[in-house]
Amino acid sequence: MYKVLVADPIAEEGVEVFRKEKDIQVDVKHKLKPEELKAIIGEYDALAVRSETKVTAEMLDAAKRLKVIGRAGVGVDNVDVPTASKKGIIVMNTPDGNTISTAEHTFSMIMALSRNIPQADASIRAKRWDRKKYMGVELFGKVLGIIGTGRIGREVAVRAKSFNMTIIAYDPYLSEEMAAKYEIEKVSLEKLLALADYITVHTPITSETKHLLNEERISKMKDGVRLINCARGGIIKESALIAGIKSGKVAGAALDVFESEPPDLNAELFAMDRVIFTPHLGASTEEAQVSVSVAVAGQMIDALRGGTVRNAVNIPAIPAELLKQLKPYIELCEILGKLISSLATGSIKKVNIEYRGLIADHNTAVLSLAVTKGVLTSLAKESVNFVNAPIIAKDKNIIIAEARTSESSGYASLVKVELETENGVFSIAGTVFGRENKRIVQLRNYDIDLEPAEMMLVVQNNDKPGLVGSIGSILGSEGINIASLQMARNSSGGVATMVLTVDHEINEAIQAKMAQLPNIKEVKFVKI
Repeated sequence: MYKVLVADPIAEEGVEVFRKEKDIQVDVKHKLKPEELKAIIGEYDALAVRSETKVTAEMLDAAKRLKVIGRAGVGVDNVDVPTASKKGIIVMNTPDGNTISTAEHTFSMIMALSRNIPQADASIRAKRWDRKKYMGVELFGKVLGIIGTGRIGREVAVRAKSFNMTIIAYDPYLSEEMAAKYEIEKVSLEKLLALADYITVHTPITSETKHLLNEERISKMKDGVRLINCARGGIIKESALIAGIKSGKVAGAALDVFESEPPDLNAELFAMDRVIFTPHLGASTEEAQVSVSVAVAGQMIDALRGGTVRNAVNIPAIPAELLKQLKPYIELCEILGKLISSLATGSIKKVNIEYRGLIADHNTAVLSLAVTKGVLTSLAKESVNFVNAPIIAKDKNIIIAEARTSESSGYASLVKVELETENGVFSIAGTVFGRENKRIVQLRNYDIDLEPAEMMLVVQNNDKPGLVGSIGSILGSEGINIASLQMARNSSGGVATMVLTVDHEINEAIQAKMAQLPNIKEVKFVKI
């Protein structure tokens, strides 16, 4: 039974997704004080939040069972993602659920800002008729600069196009194909600042985007520019915005988000009549709330059950269909990492992963994660998963290196893993035949044809007659059945390797007994 805590208000439809599952117990507890949440978080496997609950490092230290944190929305700045990652906790969001609502709100703010609608409304309510005071400007023919062209930024572009605006955008990740599709001119940030009549930001808040629009960049903008932020507070530096409005450089601004929320409403910014405000309403539509709530519940359930992980911010994003195709290779890569790590001696300095043939054409990030997880499983004291494996490797000063080549080496696809240690280089390679037939085809520079099993005995020996019988006799006397045996050698009479798959674990005493046999160089039992 998995226990899920819903700590912030989400739509009832999302809570019902949890409730209808027999293996899920969901508790809804809103507005918990930090000390209250800390006191109970250790009971839960998953935590669902929006923006109110702050998931701090201190909170995560108390979350002994936590596996998944789900954010019903886009931003995860209220979650300490680095600490969660180090603890192996998946952090996921719902980037699609509020796309339309936020794009519509952004464009509503652009229009309200252009025509002074909030100020004019307030004037009427104050019994004044100030037509001249609230003269507006048209959007027709104006230049809209979009910083960040993810889903929301692109939807804003679609709406701007219907008003015959010219659209320019700054986004290092915007492809030429995507720019052409949405009729966006891709420009540098400097060019955008110089040309745009309106600038709207649609990026997450990171160390690179915090105060992206500061005093220096505002000074480079067109006189009379209008700024819109429905993304995250802090992308526009509020003190710089105030100075820009006072100087006349900025004609107006529309803000849905703020550097601190809730903000100090007595601050100077909120007394400026050329700025319009909404209290973080970008995703606040009935449709969006239902969408993100249902989506995050489904994603969290899948992750808890070990299924497909979607929209995680601390695991490489792989489309579901591609993930299905890669699943046998993900399993193979973890096996390769576990097996060669168990056989290697000395401290691991570097892991070289080479993808050959057709597999090299795919997104291999998740495959390298699987290798890393496999390598570290037998080394790390803490539990290793796809989230914390890169962090543990970094902490241990282990370098993970990738290489790709179209050369097939006799196989349609091949994954080769080399561990560089203080004692040398240890290598292994594998492939997948058909859809799911995983095979190890190279081990310690020997060609081999081995179907990996849960329990394997790996023996390195001088190539002499009688060894198979001697090892079989010892295992037989201990009641351990041999399921299969594969042998590999490079030359007759040289050093060979044999791999036995067995039905039971082989303890150290039995391994030591076999190691005493003549011509045996090494005996290792590996459990995958």
